Amino acid sequence: MSDTTPVLEIRNLHKAYGALEVIKGVDITAHRGDVVSLIGSSGSGKSTILRCANLLEDSQQGDILFKGEPVKWKGDGHTRHPGDPKQVLRIRTNLSMVFQQFNLWSHMTILQNVMEAPLTVLGRDRAEVEEAAHAYLEKVGIADKHDVYPAQLSGGQQQRAAIARALCMEPEALLFDEPTSALDPELEQEVIKVIKDLAAEGRTMMIVTHDMKMAADISSHVVFLHQGKIEEQGDPETLFGSPKTERLRGFLSATAAH
Repeated sequence: MSDTTPVLEIRNLHKAYGALEVIKGVDITAHRGDVVSLIGSSGSGKSTILRCANLLEDSQQGDILFKGEPVKWKGDGHTRHPGDPKQVLRIRTNLSMVFQQFNLWSHMTILQNVMEAPLTVLGRDRAEVEEAAHAYLEKVGIADKHDVYPAQLSGGQQQRAAIARALCMEPEALLFDEPTSALDPELEQEVIKVIKDLAAEGRTMMIVTHDMKMAADISSHVVFLHQGKIEEQGDPETLFGSPKTERLRGFLSATAAH
């Protein structure tokens, strides 16, 4: 892969649930080191795009390319699905997803949660993985919580553990699906700080967020979605500073009012 090849590229993506079309021909590109934020009101298709990119959901049309390699499909329309399970696994392990609801395993300690996927999915050496897991827990600021269970942590700490777990896969890119929306405002700030630090390190990220301040602060590119289409996109200064469309102006004034 050359430096100009995007880490993740979505071309003309279409996704429907039965007759309801939720994504209507979307193109999004993330090069190495890009932080791409997807914004828009609920139901605009933001999270669905992320889930399609990570092959957690099947799309009916369009291409998804990981480091220039297109996903191989079988079937078409509503029967279309990825045709190569090994490719799916390779792409998923390189696009680590952080969910809104943390999705930590309640019966495992925080350290075990962070170590599980590199050990079972990637088959990496246990001592190496344990060392890396401690380092990532240190990075997200909860190194002292490694031997407790998720239920013993605050929501912000659980989300930071989920970020450490994603990082321990050593992914090419991180996908965040509303990482702060389940949190109280003060806990939200802990998680935003971690995400800002990752952006400053030059990690490739695609973030679905309702937090316009975070999107403005850390994004290299912002995509505003409306009813499954890209209404407007660009660098954060332009998009937030001088929105061109009435819809984006309305959306930004509505979010600023909250």
